[in-house]
Amino acid sequence: MSALRNSAEWKAIQAHHQEIVPVPLRKLFSSDPRRFHSYSLHFNDILFDYSKNLINNKTLPLLFDLARAVKFEKKRDAMFSGDIINTTEHRAVLHTALRKQDATAVYFDHQDVMPKIKATLSKMRHFCDDIHSGNWKGYSGKKITDIVNIGIGGSDLGPKMVSTALTPYAQADLKAHFISNADQSHLINALTHLNPETTLFIIASKTFSTLETMTNANSAKHWFMQQAPDKAAIKKHFIAISTHAENVTTFGIDKANMFEFWDWVGGRYSLWSSIGLSIALYIGMDNFEALLDGAFDADQHFHTTPLEENIPVVMALLGIWYNNFFDADTHAILPYAQDLDFFADYFQQGDMESNGKNTDFDGNQVDYSTGPIIWGQPGTNGQHAFYQLMHQGTKLIPCDFLAPAQSHYDLPEHHDILLSNFLAQPEALMHGKNATEVEKDLQNNKEATKVLISSKVCVGNKPSNSFLFKKLTPKTLGSLIAFYEHKIFTQGVIWNINSFDQMGVELGKVLAKVILPELKNDKIIDSHDSSTNGLINAYKQLR
Repeated sequence: MSALRNSAEWKAIQAHHQEIVPVPLRKLFSSDPRRFHSYSLHFNDILFDYSKNLINNKTLPLLFDLARAVKFEKKRDAMFSGDIINTTEHRAVLHTALRKQDATAVYFDHQDVMPKIKATLSKMRHFCDDIHSGNWKGYSGKKITDIVNIGIGGSDLGPKMVSTALTPYAQADLKAHFISNADQSHLINALTHLNPETTLFIIASKTFSTLETMTNANSAKHWFMQQAPDKAAIKKHFIAISTHAENVTTFGIDKANMFEFWDWVGGRYSLWSSIGLSIALYIGMDNFEALLDGAFDADQHFHTTPLEENIPVVMALLGIWYNNFFDADTHAILPYAQDLDFFADYFQQGDMESNGKNTDFDGNQVDYSTGPIIWGQPGTNGQHAFYQLMHQGTKLIPCDFLAPAQSHYDLPEHHDILLSNFLAQPEALMHGKNATEVEKDLQNNKEATKVLISSKVCVGNKPSNSFLFKKLTPKTLGSLIAFYEHKIFTQGVIWNINSFDQMGVELGKVLAKVILPELKNDKIIDSHDSSTNGLINAYKQLR
């Protein structure tokens, strides 16, 4: 048995779990009129309500004991200090430095990283100013009207999620497009509507060798050169975000058009770096820096606030509670804001790539559940798709609801209807509807059979968190993203796993490189297992 499961703190939580399972949320609320006040936290314009969870006044203290037993606070400090906490890749984890707003130094390998960060932000600002003012023009002298971000993983999901979320702040005369999939339809569908004279491509790849990204980048360059007068035009239309200057110049991009970022920035934590250039272009550098400012505020909260009042820590420990003691396999993220369309997608990568691990820091196989399956989509759409299972299915699905109190728009009725659903769904999941209540509703219905009554019963007792914030601004979004990042880190510390590598991602890439040359001819393949051989050979026949 692992040290974690064998610890006194873990066993105390197990015993407490048996005590609380029989106590329904209805009873917890009816016995404590101040439950909301006891189980909610405020941060700037954000309210975090966690009162609709299967917890009492013993639960979180036991979970805090577990966090302290694994020396969480020490490990949190190590991340902020630039220590090597990504031990498999021997890297620091310093995405928090990217949004640092004060002047204190952050050291990695005996060097303060802040001057380089500030220099990159300054370069981004000058570039954004040139694009927005029209000083930077395409090869034919026309102003840039479209930016195309080509990346994959965090180099795509981060910029796409934030840009979509902050659409109300977009520059009036600039459109953003995001290409990631190696499926050519993704690129072709975007290029069909673009003018090469007014299009700027941003190629985002740490090594400038990522197969999907460079395949799309080369095809975009080919499309561009079919209409550009000469190769010199590339200088006005292609920007690189990379750590590899040689590969950038080999591709044909002027080194002056390269924006740097660093090995201590993980891909799924990189939107705060120059990877966020497409965000800054789309919403303006002032708004991009407000995004950083919101994340920095959340960093300060996470780093200095006692565990009992620390929003990301509470989020994380509640996740541990359900994942490890209630056997909940998934967690749903349900924003009641259409602009947060890609928020769940973003943290699907952020969480599952970070904590989808089965080996601990000592190289041992874990004997407990680690990262949950993250999923979701904006309400109210989800209500007509999968909420049925949440209300009456047999699976426990903890979930987060998020909503702004104010909309950026002013169509009558819409926002009140949206927020009424945001408020009703967690209440319905918590409260449910028992047979007596159903019978009362159906007392005048002569066809109210046992089957009908049973089919209308919702057992309730389904846990959720709610985030209510004033408005979806760049600063508020920055704080929300950082909260989820720190939640993921905290859970990784509890599970004693490295949240900052992604070795499993590499295996499929390696095998794809083996198969790719085998697809270049019509020979029968027999070098793999029978299923893979069969699929390869069938593909060759069908193509």
